[in-house]
Amino acid sequence: MREETTHASLTSKMLLFLTATTIFALGLVMIFSTTSADIMDHELDRNTHQALIKQIYFACGGLILAFGVFKLGYQNLLKYSAPLLALFTILLLLTLIPGIGREVNGSKRWLSIAGLSFQPSEFVKYLVPAYFIHSFLQFSEELFTFRDFIKLIAIVSVPMFLILVEPNNGTTGVIGVTLLAFFLIARIPARYWAWPLIAFLLILGTFASQLPYVSARLKVYMNPELDLKGKGHQPYQAKIAAGSGQLWGKGPGNGLQKLSYLPEAQNDYIAAIYAEEFGFVGMVALIFLYLLMGSQGFHIAYQCQDLGGFYLAGCVAFLISFQAFLNLSVVSGLLPSTGLNLPLFSQGGTSLIANITGLAILMSVASNVKKHKNLTG
Repeated sequence: MREETTHASLTSKMLLFLTATTIFALGLVMIFSTTSADIMDHELDRNTHQALIKQIYFACGGLILAFGVFKLGYQNLLKYSAPLLALFTILLLLTLIPGIGREVNGSKRWLSIAGLSFQPSEFVKYLVPAYFIHSFLQFSEELFTFRDFIKLIAIVSVPMFLILVEPNNGTTGVIGVTLLAFFLIARIPARYWAWPLIAFLLILGTFASQLPYVSARLKVYMNPELDLKGKGHQPYQAKIAAGSGQLWGKGPGNGLQKLSYLPEAQNDYIAAIYAEEFGFVGMVALIFLYLLMGSQGFHIAYQCQDLGGFYLAGCVAFLISFQAFLNLSVVSGLLPSTGLNLPLFSQGGTSLIANITGLAILMSVASNVKKHKNLTG
């Protein structure tokens, strides 16, 4: 039994690594394809490999941080989640201060330190569930009261609110749904969170409805043709790109929508260009890779005997999978734009580093499964 569990853990780690590496490699191909075409199309005075090289640099930075997190271990990550969350909450607050935070397209999500920009919210996505899990585990199941639950919700609501006012509704929603998934797997009584959730959604809906860009996105979602030169341009062109790929695609590098038709395609809408160049078959393969990566993350959680590892691995696997689902749903027109990129695939330094770190957490939990079985077998 011990050998079977150890073998299953090793297999999950290998599949997780291979699928993540394959997704990243495909992403590099598409980042080079989209950015180099944009540079040549606009005759920009930049190296066509610049974006590709930057993404590789960010990946190296992510691997360094991931190695540190792996060596630290998920138990220590849970242990230090409170001070880490406090630190990043301060950083979120700094992003909103004029002159400190950097505003891009109306959103104040970035901090610039030593010439490098990063989004604290990308790390908060992992720290909020980690903090909630660690705090929840300090109680026995029968001693965890509704009052304790409300206290924890109040604490994690602070960074979530700061992310919301950046504004970054997509990331706030991902964190909220990830916490909801944790409530379900931890069997927290529905009477604790159902009514607060309804109240939160009503408040969130009321707040979001007052934001001009939210209502504009919803109108564009219902009918992109209303604003083809504005908010509806990207969703409309993304559909054209995906549909024109047909079954097998036009071939790598042969897509047309990246030639100024679909701006900033290397970010949120990179999957549309991928669909145009690799077709329906390519999209099925990409979705399969995400499904396989997610399933291995959940399998690692299932194999873990430690509740902290079980909860954390489950939340991390869900978070990455859910974000991929949201991005692909936006590109296909099933959901309105959320501002979320495709994990490990889209261009984006902080997001890539944070998601690689998330995979390191899963690897840490998987290694603990092996160690635990060797000690108890």
